[in-house]
Amino acid sequence: MDQVRDPARAYLELEGVRVWAPDRSELLRDVTWRVRPGEHWALLGPNGAGKTTLLSMAGARRHPSAGVVRVLGERLGKVDMRELRRLIGVVDPALRMPDELTAEAVVLTGATGSVQPLWERYGPPERARARELLELMGCAHLGARRVGTCSQGERGRVRIARALMPSPRLLLLDEPARGLDLAARELLLAGGEVVAAGEVGAALTGEAVSACFGLAVEVRRHDGRWLASMSGGGAACLAGPPRHVVG
Repeated sequence: MDQVRDPARAYLELEGVRVWAPDRSELLRDVTWRVRPGEHWALLGPNGAGKTTLLSMAGARRHPSAGVVRVLGERLGKVDMRELRRLIGVVDPALRMPDELTAEAVVLTGATGSVQPLWERYGPPERARARELLELMGCAHLGARRVGTCSQGERGRVRIARALMPSPRLLLLDEPARGLDLAARELLLAGGEVVAAGEVGAALTGEAVSACFGLAVEVRRHDGRWLASMSGGGAACLAGPPRHVVG
């Protein structure tokens, strides 16, 4: 797949998507979502809301039970998903990174999509790109360090560098809060359904976040950053200045 069909239209399209488990319990219900070139989205929702299920379809690793999913212009069910996955970078905290490998070696495996390095496939260009990506992620100093000695956040940065190695057209991050922030667009999910959608100022509200997580939450901006806290006190967290959210 050297060309993406109609890339200007959307890199990812879900229309009326539903997903159910073998016992017929619903994992996602009537989800419609579109990601256009140049857009960045974040998925927000409690455990079990369906975020990973949604990303598995976006990453061409799962078919919907009903509805239509198009990834990079190709409809799932009518395309070789193995070839499609070559164009997608996925950052998954469940990805096994052998503790004995250096960070640079892990990044190199992104060029071949393998767990262990295929050394005969990596030449000077690949090694130079791996070092450039580690520097891009602010962890060039980790290149020669074994990943088994890296912190959780450092591993997160290495995973992103690995996902960028093949120059993917679509980059997906599962549970980015484990290592790095992802700001720009956000999708709020609760119980497999979309809660709110729109520009960040209209969609990222206390009412929407409260409905999403089942808690009374206040959301406000402070010096260009978003602050979320439990009503009546409690923990608070700050995120970077996203431009839009949907949920």
